[in-house]
Amino acid sequence: MAQIPPGYLPVIGTERAPVAGARRVGPADPNEVLSVSLRLRRRADAPPLPTLKDFSAGPGTRPRVSRSEFAAKFGASDDDLNRIAAFARANSLSVVESSVARRTVVLSGKVSQMERAFGVDLGTYESPTETYRGREGAVYLPADLAALVEGVFGLDNRRMANRVAGGSPGPSSLAPRQVAQLYNFPLSADASNQTIAILELGGGFRVNPAGVAPDIQAYFMSQGLTPPNLFPIPVSGAKNSPGSNSLDDLEVALDIEVTGAVAEGANLAVYFTHATEFGWTQGISMAVHGDGLPAGLPLPSVLSISWSAVERAWTAAGISCLNQSFQEAAALGVTVLAASGDNGSECRVHDHKAHVNYPQSDPGVTTCGGTSIRNINGNNFTEVTWNDDGVTGGGISDIFPLPDYQSQAGVPVSVNNGHVGRGVPDIAGHADGYEILINGKTEGQVIGTSETAPLYAGLVALINATLGDSIGFLNPILYQLATTKVFRDIADGGSNAYAGAPGYTSGPGWDCCTGWGSVDGTALLSEIETFLFATIIPALA
Repeated sequence: MAQIPPGYLPVIGTERAPVAGARRVGPADPNEVLSVSLRLRRRADAPPLPTLKDFSAGPGTRPRVSRSEFAAKFGASDDDLNRIAAFARANSLSVVESSVARRTVVLSGKVSQMERAFGVDLGTYESPTETYRGREGAVYLPADLAALVEGVFGLDNRRMANRVAGGSPGPSSLAPRQVAQLYNFPLSADASNQTIAILELGGGFRVNPAGVAPDIQAYFMSQGLTPPNLFPIPVSGAKNSPGSNSLDDLEVALDIEVTGAVAEGANLAVYFTHATEFGWTQGISMAVHGDGLPAGLPLPSVLSISWSAVERAWTAAGISCLNQSFQEAAALGVTVLAASGDNGSECRVHDHKAHVNYPQSDPGVTTCGGTSIRNINGNNFTEVTWNDDGVTGGGISDIFPLPDYQSQAGVPVSVNNGHVGRGVPDIAGHADGYEILINGKTEGQVIGTSETAPLYAGLVALINATLGDSIGFLNPILYQLATTKVFRDIADGGSNAYAGAPGYTSGPGWDCCTGWGSVDGTALLSEIETFLFATIIPALA
């Protein structure tokens, strides 16, 4: 039982329950050293950060904040940072990191010290899938600090990451560049001045003593393409770790090779973080703000996420923290794309109800579902909902209401209880087999919606390179273009019902399997140039 010191209050939104099916088997090792991050409030004199409603794709202005001014205007106050540092010293904890812009302080100490400092009882839990250090109930802080802390992450290290790549060969195993050509991407654009951030929650790529990634080099040479400039960026102790998990390595290779094949010669900033709520909040925040990159490198204008966790796995504070990071991404002109998931509407929950993943359900994220390209004849092909060896994720959020940009999209009510909410995905692309090179050999059996997020991240980088600016938050633009030739509608009647959970059906217009469908990249660029860029971007200067 946690011993809550006098004068302590709970930090709102930090309540935790055990993983389903888990049981506590004993106390956590009191001498184990761990790191904990605290997300602080914005400085008291901060102006309101632009909300997603401010990014309407219609005539007018889209707000933009430069990174150079972000910390001073929207970051944490020095006084709040100093108060947390004093709290750390009083509890024999070390300050490992402090960021004004990201409003984050990372503390390090032993389990026994953390328990006293935060009023928690840490235990060892066993679930059907893992053993983890966990807690129950809320995190506590002194009353004068609880009001300035919005989240505490890292006390609990349960795994919160489902990789999306894997499976058996699909009927249409293609090269990423071939898919980009079929989708009419503007591949002649020079992406060398673009940086794409990629979030990885495990695995890595091999680097030889000369600093060369042999698999990555070999892949791009085999495709006749210029390799990307790779920058592995460690996050809070996590790092590029090839060989630690073969499926995680496959995910990393897929993300790099797909993105780099589309946006040829781009800079790829690969953020390696932990597969926990602590890792998610740290990794996404760092990627959005471009932390860890070498000086002089263009900061990321795109973030690709191919990992997920079902909405119900998150604390309220964790979702709030990431939601604010995506709001910051919009203000900074960063486009965020995420793969919808490969387990249909079931999302590995096994309760015979429909679910969606997070951060995929966040209104500030462009979520990418899966299709299958078939019957290719030159530039012609057919395309159907992906639901064979895996099933495209999608559905209605249990957390987020219907955003303004979806108000006219015909988003259905939830199949569970008829409630209205944010619908996912927004767009879709080929997820039924890409050719990837890993461990010195070509794999033609890599399937999953994680093929679509890096694919469209590459497209956004090409568009940004052509425009000489970043398009930023993409969803309002996509939904305004619903009736144009930008999208190939997937209306084959395919379903994403899976493993006993009810699902949704692909039909005309927007649907919970494929969103608006796959994207004609050149048509999207043309629409932005002609109808949107002329009215929106000049107002950002």
